[in-house]
Formats: sequence, C-alpha cells, structure tokens
Amino acid sequence: MRLLRVEPLPASTVLAFGDDAIEQVISLDREGRPFYVYDRERAWKRGLDGRLHVRGRDASGRRLRKTLSRPEALRLYGRWLDAAAVASEALGPRAREILRWTPEALLDGEGRRYRAAYRWPVSILPPDAYLDVVLQATYGCTWNRCTFCAFYRDRPFQKRDPEAFRDHVEAVRALLGRGIALRKGIFLADGNALALGEAILPLFDIARAAFPGRSFAAFLDLWSGSKKTPDWWRRLFDRGLRKVAIGVESGDPSLLRTLNKPGDPRELLPFVRTLKEAGLALRLIFLVGAGGAPFREAHLSRSLDLLAALPLGPEDVVYLSPLVPEPGTPYAAAAPEPVEDLDAELIRWASSVRRLGLRVSRYDIREFVY
Repeated sequence: MRLLRVEPLPASTVLAFGDDAIEQVISLDREGRPFYVYDRERAWKRGLDGRLHVRGRDASGRRLRKTLSRPEALRLYGRWLDAAAVASEALGPRAREILRWTPEALLDGEGRRYRAAYRWPVSILPPDAYLDVVLQATYGCTWNRCTFCAFYRDRPFQKRDPEAFRDHVEAVRALLGRGIALRKGIFLADGNALALGEAILPLFDIARAAFPGRSFAAFLDLWSGSKKTPDWWRRLFDRGLRKVAIGVESGDPSLLRTLNKPGDPRELLPFVRTLKEAGLALRLIFLVGAGGAPFREAHLSRSLDLLAALPLGPEDVVYLSPLVPEPGTPYAAAAPEPVEDLDAELIRWASSVRRLGLRVSRYDIREFVY
C-alpha cells in the first residue's frame, strides 16, 4: 500500500494508505500515539494503558472483540510505526511526534504511566464518554452488590480528598499531554461519584481549573440520586455537570429484585423530572437479556411502559446493553436460561424503543476502551 493522504488536524494526525482507494487509516493523537486504526475488515483502538482492542468479524462472520496479547500488540505497533516512517517526509514537523515512539514504549512504558495516574483501572464508561478525561473522584461503587456486575469487586468504595484528587488530576494531565485535544469532556468516576454530597464540590472546581472549558458527566444510581434535592442538581449544573448515566437495567420490579438492584422503577419518574428540570441530559441503560428467557417479555414490556412515561427529549439516549454473564458473579452462578438469540433481542428492543420516539444506541461492554 502507498501513502494516499496525510491530514495534520488540530487534535490528531491522520494517515491514509491504499492502492487506488483507501484501505487503511491510522489516527494518532498529538503526542504521536495511535489511538484508532481501521481497515476494510477490522478496527483497533488503543487504550491509555497501551493495550490494543480489536473489533470486527472473524472468518465465520461472527463478531470479534478482544484485547490483543502482548506479542500481537507489539507487532501491530511496529507495523504502524513503519508505515509512519514511510510517510515521514509528508508528515513534516509531526514526524517527530510519531517516530520518537517504539512499540515497547507505546505498550509497556505508557502502561506504567497509566497505572501511576490511575490507582485502580477505569472499569467502564458510557460509550459517549470513551474520549472524555476520566477523573476518579471516588473508587468503587456505593452499592456493589448487583448480582450481574463485576466492575468494582476489586476495590472498596472510597472518596478522594481534595489534595489527593489534585495530585491525581495532575498525573492524568501529564499522561494525556497534547493528546488532551481529543478529549472534549470530563467524566467523574468511579461507579457512583455523584453519591457524594458537599465533598464533591471542591473536586469539580479542581477539575475545571485543570481542564477548562469542558463539561462534566458521571454515573448515577436511582437509589442514592433520588435522595438529593432539586436544588442540589441545579448547583451541580452550575458547576458544569451536563450528563448523567443511570443504570436503570429494567422496568420490571421483580427482575430488579432478582438482580439485587436497589430502587423501584416507579421512583424513576419523579427523579428524571428533577434531573431534567435542572437541565441535565440523561443516558438510561437497560440490560437486554437480563433474567434470561423467563423474564424476556415482562422485561421488555415493563421497560417500554417506563420509558413512555418519562419526560425525555432529543438530548437523551437509551443505551441497550447485552447482558453477557461475567464468570464468578452470582448471576452467572444462578445460570438462568438465556434468551435464545441476544442479537435479535437487541434489534427487537431497539425497534420498540425507537417507536416511542426516543434515541437509542447499542452499549456493548465488551467493546469498552479508555
């Protein structure tokens, strides 16, 4: 393949290769690190920890999602750096950003810097936050007992004091470097940072000072969020909070009890009204396939009834996340009879939600990259 185009954009550098048409595109941040590469068959995403994730189709046409092994990642990094070297003359001054790297530095060296900046790995984000600046105001989850969830089993819930948070913010800023130009928002992690009260306000201020001009997003659960007053959410809006992602999981109370998820779907309506009156956009997450075949119809019908009652607008998104049992969780141990065709079930859900006039998007945690 030959070099077809170089695009030195303000936030990235894009290299396009092919013969007569574009066959591969390599996108690099302003630190010269590849962050997204695709060809006609697959796409690779690089996490800030240096690991590479691939997404595409295997030889049988089934979806392929996996984190590459160290030898696989090093081989691809070497291939992409060799391609950039061929384009060095066309890259001009940006060649220095890119060609200073080695495969080992991209994987191992950046992995060490990531682990120094993040005491615990960033376990999960909503899809529209994958390119946010993630700042861990808290560790873990205040509940951490849902039967299906394994994201925070390795850490206790703990809040960061302002001084420790400031050190963390500076470490993240150093890790991102000029790559910060790609990241338009700030996501306050971990699983339930917004459960904090007054203690979260100075953390907002520290983050805004370090990354000015960016709005905030965070996860939020019904159980703790509904205890806050409308005035509280307006105060957070004034500090830059714009989006909250709520793991609703289902509109069926019986299923939520099976999942050991706190809260009742009936409490969601007044809570959503409060958040919308504060000016916040919502990301409502539903677990497609939860409860397996026994709950299939009630799960969908009661979730649709719940969504139809909510005051949602074009700025809100319903995320449909296929529930793939995580080994070692109580849900996997219970082994409910699964929904026969989960991809078809996702299509059924998406069509039903769209008929309500709502925005809907797939949210597959197996494709998560930060």
